[in-house]
Amino acid sequence: MKVLAMDTSSSVATVSIVSDEKVEGEIYLNHKMQHSVILFPMIEKLLDITENKLDDIDIIAVSGGPGSFTGLRIGVAAAKGIVQGANKIFITVSSLEAMAYQQGDFEGVICPIMDALRDNVYTALYQFKEGELTNIMSIDALHIDELLDKLEAYDRVLLCGDAVSIHIGRIKDRLKERAYFSTQNNMLPRASSIGEIALKKYRKGEVSDIYTFSPLYIRKSQAEREYEKRTGEKLE
Repeated sequence: MKVLAMDTSSSVATVSIVSDEKVEGEIYLNHKMQHSVILFPMIEKLLDITENKLDDIDIIAVSGGPGSFTGLRIGVAAAKGIVQGANKIFITVSSLEAMAYQQGDFEGVICPIMDALRDNVYTALYQFKEGELTNIMSIDALHIDELLDKLEAYDRVLLCGDAVSIHIGRIKDRLKERAYFSTQNNMLPRASSIGEIALKKYRKGEVSDIYTFSPLYIRKSQAEREYEKRTGEKLE
């Protein structure tokens, strides 16, 4: 099986081709957030340099969130378009799970955090148990202080994600020597991780439906919140 994986949930645009045997290639760009402009050229370039055609791909995998509202919409729409046009299998992977997966066999709790504005973060907790990544706290949006209250219960916590640089001072003050941080190479989601997890999900029969799936936003977009504040109307 071959997976064409993509992630546009953060400032990074990344695409990868992953097979049962290896990661065949990956493009990772964290220069300017222009996902709508660069995503399809990146896919075309990756297929070309790995000598693949779309016919060689079995699965299209994409980050389903949480993360940037605009970024998620671009990635999911692109993946759905390819799936529908080329009749491929569609699998979505949490961006938080992908970041946790990248941390290897860290002996402790892994806590990805993505910026949700106003000192809030998208987060979840994971732990490797017998070599398998296990979710130990469901995805949520929390104030950074509320999350740190929870993390104080653990002896070793590795943090990753774009919110680390925003809150690193507060994290170090609260967790002190219990806090560990990802390398820059694995700080944000990589498409190769999305692809590897997608293969695992496929083997378990966990596939997504392009007609019913929508990205996991958790919180309403800034535009929706401003509309509700201005009009007093609640959007469902």
